[in-house]
Amino acid sequence: MEKALINLDDYRELTGKIIGCAMQVHRVLGSGFQELIYQRALAIELEQGGVQAQRELEMPIYYREREIGSRRVDFLVNDTILVELKALAALNETHHAQIINYLEAYRLPIGLLINFGGASLEFKRFVKTRPTY
Repeated sequence: MEKALINLDDYRELTGKIIGCAMQVHRVLGSGFQELIYQRALAIELEQGGVQAQRELEMPIYYREREIGSRRVDFLVNDTILVELKALAALNETHHAQIINYLEAYRLPIGLLINFGGASLEFKRFVKTRPTY
């Protein structure tokens, strides 16, 4: 049996709201702070925006249906959207691969990679495309 593909349109409004909150944080703080500062500020913005988000949530990592460890995610929104924050001069393919791997390992459908480190906020949406094993 084939699994249905994830439809990004189902998540567009909520991911847009998260990105909007991140833009507000970047407008106020600019670049140059550590990731933790942006994480704390984004938690405030998300709460004010009515977005249900868990910060620094310990999530199990799966491999072939077995739990093999855990890691804390920056944010988990509505139990479906992984939000990974960075405070770097620029993102690269390694950061993209990281969030794709997180989506697979955590069994989540959608991820946002948000970078506060540049002059402008940088963000990218990711959709899980491979089936879970």
